[in-house]
Amino acid sequence: METTVDEIAPDLYRLSTFVEPVNLAFNQYLVAGEEPLLFHCGPRQMFPLVSGAVARVLPVERLRWISFGHVESDECGSMNEWLAAAPRAEVVHGILGVAVSLNDLADRPPRALADGETLELGGRRVRWIDTSHVPHGWESGLLFEETTGTLLCGDLFTSTGRGPALTETDPVGPALAAESVFHATALTPGTGPAVRALADLRPEALALMHGPVFRGDTTAALSELADGYDRLLDEALAARAG
Repeated sequence: METTVDEIAPDLYRLSTFVEPVNLAFNQYLVAGEEPLLFHCGPRQMFPLVSGAVARVLPVERLRWISFGHVESDECGSMNEWLAAAPRAEVVHGILGVAVSLNDLADRPPRALADGETLELGGRRVRWIDTSHVPHGWESGLLFEETTGTLLCGDLFTSTGRGPALTETDPVGPALAAESVFHATALTPGTGPAVRALADLRPEALALMHGPVFRGDTTAALSELADGYDRLLDEALAARAG
């Protein structure tokens, strides 16, 4: 395996490792501000690959912030390896994730952000957005990189297969196809509204954890994904009732 590095916006890098056995790309995003932030850590076994990719952009020890959408191996499995490699780094996550898991799991005390709270990176600013149970995980949340308008959207829009770093191809069809395979989304009456609320941000780009970065009509894509989840929920309820 190899980890590729692509600058998908000024000083915003996508680090991507394609894992053939599961037919998925595993992406991290590096925001290279004065206080650099890494969104998604990757699994522990992938740390040498991903840290080597970060080192192509900036010294790993310069990392100041480490974040991720929810507590899961592919998002934060190597969290403590990053803390060891970057002495000034802190984990940053939502209040719930910190209280429930990260106060215990992280080797250094993490910083908790409230819903809508921003973090200044020095020339960059990210905003934490609570998305509990969306797409899964009680403590789930996302980061919106306000300078470039990039929504670091975690497992939303997951798609299978190899792909380019950037695309203008509609991401909704592949996302719903992947959902039919993995059934990874927590389908509840709150799922569609939570995704539609993200459309209100009017992001310039959607930075997927498993798939390419989408540039195009992001508000329409988010709205259509929410509609798709609503349909899947209705179908599941109808099947159970029948």
